[in-house]
Amino acid sequence: MSSGAHSRHGVVASADGVATQAGAHVLALGGNAVDAAIATNAAMAVVAPHLCGMGGDLFALVHTNGTVHALDAAGRAGSGVDSAQLRDEGHREMPFHGDLRSVTVPGAVAGWMALHERFGTLPLSTLLAPAIRLAEDGFPASPLLVGSLQLMPAAYKPNFAELASQALTAGSPIRREGVARTLRAIATGGARAFYCGEFGDGLVRMGAGLYSASDIESVSAEWVVPINYAAFGHEIWSIPAPSQGYLYLAALGVVEQCDLPEDPNDAQWAHLLIEATTAVSHDRPTVLHDRADLAGVIPSLVARATMVDPSLASARPVSASDGDTTYLCTTDRNGMGVSLINSNASGFGSLLVEPSTGINLHNRGMGFSVQSGHPAEVSPGRKPPHTLCPAAITRNDGSLFSVLGTMGGDAQPQIMLQIITRMLRHGQSRFPWDTVNAGRFALRGPKTGFDTWTATSAPVVNVEGHAPDAWAVGLADRGHAVERRGRFDSGFGHAHAIVMRDDGTMAGGADSRSIVGTCAGL
Repeated sequence: MSSGAHSRHGVVASADGVATQAGAHVLALGGNAVDAAIATNAAMAVVAPHLCGMGGDLFALVHTNGTVHALDAAGRAGSGVDSAQLRDEGHREMPFHGDLRSVTVPGAVAGWMALHERFGTLPLSTLLAPAIRLAEDGFPASPLLVGSLQLMPAAYKPNFAELASQALTAGSPIRREGVARTLRAIATGGARAFYCGEFGDGLVRMGAGLYSASDIESVSAEWVVPINYAAFGHEIWSIPAPSQGYLYLAALGVVEQCDLPEDPNDAQWAHLLIEATTAVSHDRPTVLHDRADLAGVIPSLVARATMVDPSLASARPVSASDGDTTYLCTTDRNGMGVSLINSNASGFGSLLVEPSTGINLHNRGMGFSVQSGHPAEVSPGRKPPHTLCPAAITRNDGSLFSVLGTMGGDAQPQIMLQIITRMLRHGQSRFPWDTVNAGRFALRGPKTGFDTWTATSAPVVNVEGHAPDAWAVGLADRGHAVERRGRFDSGFGHAHAIVMRDDGTMAGGADSRSIVGTCAGL
């Protein structure tokens, strides 16, 4: 069931086999890990509109020559958005579906261009060629794509008529002409061909004043200073604000101070990780915004280790749930590694589609607050708080140990905490496919999947079907509300990881929960 690979020349892991093949193809042509990541993500943008795409945002970590570089390709709110108007309309939170005000200008394509300009080695046309071929010639519909279309609210299905008419069963061939046309334009004209071309013009028309020409023309990705924390003899890296990556960094600092059992199958292990997550995360809505100094916040959160009760569940309200995003990672023969995440936010995102290209639009703006004076209040040019949090791990000498990450909405830091703790504290890194596929817990929210830190109802700890039997009983005994879920449930994220072993071998694993995800070595 698991997908793993070994190589000394390069590895690619993604949530769809055809996208993994695109990245491996580029490595075989002599491209580096960044080239492979762009090719893989572009292919995912074609075959997985229920997870990601050019209408979404992107974050990436690039490790090369002993240094970790961080890319923030999150989009900004349109200049016509008005929090007072939202409040006057009766909104207590940002609209979830069907409202362009929750659609920030998509940053993914700007992210591809920034990655290629700084680190790419092959022509952009070469990197996008596999994705263009998939869009023009067709690709097999994945079971998750078919299922996601079937579950879509009826009111929004007409927006996805082109997809739905083709994705009738798993394996049905799908062609996306507008996406192919857009990719061809980007291959020759770069970011400007996207933002100032067919897609950008269509978005401005849809917004009817929400987006100005300047909003669209000025889109760019930013190279930012990554945040990091040392734990279990390694340095763990993530993206600064507006990413929530600081949460698993701080939680690792708390866990390191706990008396963890040696066996992760012990219910006490799950309890302590849940409590560490709750301690550092319960006030995220007031901490996380695009201007937050998260590097300065982490030490104070780590000090919350004193809040962890080793025997009882915390009374602080917390929850979490699914999200729809795609994560991928790549490495190459020179030791470069890329950890990249691209997202629509929730499923197909806003359930709105730019009509001329057929590119669906994310709903990342739902992370904003409509409360007057809130640090994350929606306003023109602001970036919303993001659930996306790719990771990289380095050794003390600066060499790359691992690139890893997951989809999973608000549960992403919980999933990362579990995988990284298994890898670094318990030595479960040699066979990353086993670590990635190990049973998980996830705190679940009551409504949208993105109401983790705002819901007033008590949390429920979902325990995956193939997680240790002792977890469900032991967590309930400690006061947690527990619900058992199915085996390899995609609601527990799609995580992938590549580990650079001491002998120079690269070992990668793709998450079986993605069903069609694969890992390939060159």
